[in-house]
Amino acid sequence: MSLRVVFMGSPEFAVPSLRAVAAAFNVVGVVCQPDKPAGRGKQLTAPAVKVAAQELQLPVLQPTSVRTPAFLAELQALGADVAVVVAYGKILPRTVLEAFRYGCINVHGSLLPAYRGAAPIQWAVIDGLRETGVTIMQLDEGMDTGPMLRVQTMPIVPGQSAGDLAVAMAPIGAMTLMATMADVVAGHVKATPQPDGATIARMLRKEDGWVDFAMPATHVAARICGVDPWPGAQAQLLGNDGVAVGVKLFGAVTHVHQGGLAAPGTIVAIAPTGGVVACADGFVRISDIQVAGRKRMAFAALAAGRGVAAGQQLIRMTGIA
Repeated sequence: MSLRVVFMGSPEFAVPSLRAVAAAFNVVGVVCQPDKPAGRGKQLTAPAVKVAAQELQLPVLQPTSVRTPAFLAELQALGADVAVVVAYGKILPRTVLEAFRYGCINVHGSLLPAYRGAAPIQWAVIDGLRETGVTIMQLDEGMDTGPMLRVQTMPIVPGQSAGDLAVAMAPIGAMTLMATMADVVAGHVKATPQPDGATIARMLRKEDGWVDFAMPATHVAARICGVDPWPGAQAQLLGNDGVAVGVKLFGAVTHVHQGGLAAPGTIVAIAPTGGVVACADGFVRISDIQVAGRKRMAFAALAAGRGVAAGQQLIRMTGIA
């Protein structure tokens, strides 16, 4: 049986799943978000899925809304058996969900029912989890509330950013999706209702990146990793002259420091592996730093250039970042 598939997705996370589905089935259309301005120049940029679809010579649809009769008619004209949805970016209405014989199968980046919503990978890291995974589910009209078809767990490594975790998770999602698609072809799909205990992973805001070193070290390290790459872990570096400059921080892990406790935010040491910063109950080691207007670099490299030194303090951002 050669399934006719519509693929719906937008970011890089969805690309491995698109390539896997296209290699095995007849993808009759790819639906993604419209091109959007990006970067400092605000140049119109295509979603990663569109770029991949064009490389695969697949037809692309970029509706501004999935709720119009015109889009529904265009979708139905493709004659697809099933839709595969991976980080498309919008909740699909019932008319779309019912446009396919086998419905809409979704790859979600969490172990549902935990972290339903727009940012499951980021919040799993921010919350300090050591395990996450991928859930393949049948979409319904709710926000990630449909029955589960298959689950695959994977670890979260200390110091791993949300961006790096997404890169590692994407091929796992594709592999788990393809095992589910094999079940669809064989007619052996088993749907399991989600258990109680749902949590919501809301979309991140800029202020979620503000780092408060008055929090416990585990919380600080998880926050710095969880908001990388967006909105980025942000603080202010207070100079000896009392002038503060904005910085972004990367690659944080909890750290055992032999010296005594210091005021939260104090840089107590700088080693080749990073800057050691005091928190409420211990220390974190931060591998990289980016001063506003400059490139990201190793914490130790900035110290060697005398851009930062032990004894200086990192303080929480104030106002709008």
